[in-house]
Amino acid sequence: MKRPTIKKPELLGDIDAKTTASLIGSCSDIALVMDSEGTVLDAMVQDTGLATLAGDGWKGRAWADTVTIESRDKTEALLREARAGMPTRWRQVNHPMRGHDDLPVLYAAVRLSETTRAAGQPALVAFGRDLRSTVQLQRRLVEAQQSMERDYWRFREAETRYRMLFQTAPEAVLIADAQTLKVLEANPAAEALLGRNAGRLVGAGLTALFEHGGHDRLQALINGARGVGSTEPARLTLSSAGAAPGQAPADVDVLAALFRQEQAAYLLIRVLPVAAVDEQAKRGRNGKALLAPAADAAAPGLLETYLRQASDALVFTDLQGRILRTNSAFAAMAQLSNEDQARGELLDRWLGRTGIELSVLLSNLRQHGAVGLFTTSLRGEVGAVHEVEISATQLASTQPPTLAFAVRDIGRRLPGEERAQPKLARTASELTELVGRVPMKDIVSETSDLIEQLCIEAALQMTNDNRALAAQFLGLSRQSLYVKLRRYGLGDLGCDNSD
Repeated sequence: MKRPTIKKPELLGDIDAKTTASLIGSCSDIALVMDSEGTVLDAMVQDTGLATLAGDGWKGRAWADTVTIESRDKTEALLREARAGMPTRWRQVNHPMRGHDDLPVLYAAVRLSETTRAAGQPALVAFGRDLRSTVQLQRRLVEAQQSMERDYWRFREAETRYRMLFQTAPEAVLIADAQTLKVLEANPAAEALLGRNAGRLVGAGLTALFEHGGHDRLQALINGARGVGSTEPARLTLSSAGAAPGQAPADVDVLAALFRQEQAAYLLIRVLPVAAVDEQAKRGRNGKALLAPAADAAAPGLLETYLRQASDALVFTDLQGRILRTNSAFAAMAQLSNEDQARGELLDRWLGRTGIELSVLLSNLRQHGAVGLFTTSLRGEVGAVHEVEISATQLASTQPPTLAFAVRDIGRRLPGEERAQPKLARTASELTELVGRVPMKDIVSETSDLIEQLCIEAALQMTNDNRALAAQFLGLSRQSLYVKLRRYGLGDLGCDNSD
């Protein structure tokens, strides 16, 4: 069925200019009235908040001059299609806003009638829809997806470490359902001790693994684990079904611990030969720590492996902050070819927005022994800057005393609606802790540098990284501003939005 056409003259009649302007303004967030060359004659903005960002500053300018460089081709295409009387495709155009993110607008353009043009009236009208909320949602979605991806890989890495420890542990370990008491997982040591392969162990009931006479003790062990989470060992005899031909079933000590995962409860069962338990008892308690003998034996290797492969940057220094050892993650963040390049250097070569931040951190470490959630920045050798969070501990028992730093990159962490800006008050309170340890003239000098840096950062943010305008705001020459940017390691000196 053919769709009926609307005859505008018959339905709307002759509409005066005021009514036309009202209609144009009501059907869009932004309406630009232009001449045939694309020069903006008037801009109608509905939202008052949006009107403060756009509108009057565009009048008398070419439409293409009010948009970002990558959007100019889109405006030219809209104008070309509108002049030809063709229906235009909606296109997203970005307007640069001083001190704010670019303003995304979805535009379509139409050509007015020949009669209107002949009368000297505007020739083109562009209708725009504000896309800020849509872009914000898209940005949040991308950030959430990236966060989920990072969480997924952290989970996979943790699972890999668990599997490696589970499979190589010398103790027999079983994972069983706390309700049905059926074995869900068994490590190779359990297969060897119980004389059954994984196919026979998985799915079997716990009671089937031990002689019938010890079932009451096994049940008491499980009930105790359900009640308090862990228990003292119970001595049981393995089932004869798993014993070697001509060999009597072995006596074992069984320990149980309850843990929860999501909504289900599971039992971690350790089965230890009596000789091994007796040896462990000589060393202290009856093995309440999970996989204690294996952990004791493997601890140096595990710690060394973690130091090398940890995703967080790990740094060990002396009491003056001179680096003794780092891992590959720190070398990557500091843009070094290997860890040895950092050895013997002071940590503040890379760490801290100002030279005093490491002094503050070391002072707190010496005073309190540990510092957590200390936020600062880490500068790479070739210009990369990472926002980082530091947890540090003083290892007083080592000889000589050593400081350990865990440095985590939080620059890509999923932010809240509006990330809090650093406040001078917090830093000033940290500076006061240096009184009595550092000469006052040094504290005053560093405080002056800190205020200068914060002013420069604020000016760059207000001007959307326009260096020329920021220099005017600060009362500096552009050359002086660049000197200070290099001094404080602010921004990318190769990128300037001044043009």
